[in-house]
Amino acid sequence: MLIEQLHSQPASTDFHRPHALKGYQADLSAGSLMIPESRIIAGLMLQRPDRAAWERALRVDNILQKSSPATAARQARLIRLRLETIDASAWSSIRNGDKEIATQLLFAAALKHSQLLTDFLREVVADHVRRLEDSLSVTAWEPFLHDCAARDPSVASWSNSTRKKLLQVIIRILAEARYLETTRSLRLLPPHLHPAVRQSLLAAGEGQLVSMMEIRA
Repeated sequence: MLIEQLHSQPASTDFHRPHALKGYQADLSAGSLMIPESRIIAGLMLQRPDRAAWERALRVDNILQKSSPATAARQARLIRLRLETIDASAWSSIRNGDKEIATQLLFAAALKHSQLLTDFLREVVADHVRRLEDSLSVTAWEPFLHDCAARDPSVASWSNSTRKKLLQVIIRILAEARYLETTRSLRLLPPHLHPAVRQSLLAAGEGQLVSMMEIRA
């Protein structure tokens, strides 16, 4: 089974994990699903590194092959926080498994980590699908953020550049997860969960997550 206990306490690396984030966060702008990087970080997390080993892998060994240590640290932190929302039994599938399965597991993890991404899929993308729209309209972005700001006033303080970057990242995530044909066309594709991912999510008690990913009421 790919995921044994997604609904249980999140697994974590051995060093101190930051407190769970509340409300809407703009850290999504650090990267999309980052599939190659996520495979590498999943492999590192399977080794249960302490803080020193984590820092050495990123800064000395440069396992992500980034020119900037700050970029490597920022992306690795986001990936780690995402992976910690799902059980460690999924990490090996992300590290070594079929690309489709790994991508869908990473999308599930990204949804569990980011309320912004979750609400965009549930409110904007699902609404387009229900209205039988052929493509995603980017004009829905600002009204969506307005609604988010009503729930979390901190959203209103995000700069225009942050808002633009977040939209770009969300669109790229949706394209990587095959909800959009490309980031250019924005043509909507029928959601399709790999049977193994769907079965594992349901077995883990993640029926609501499955419904959301399949865009069902």
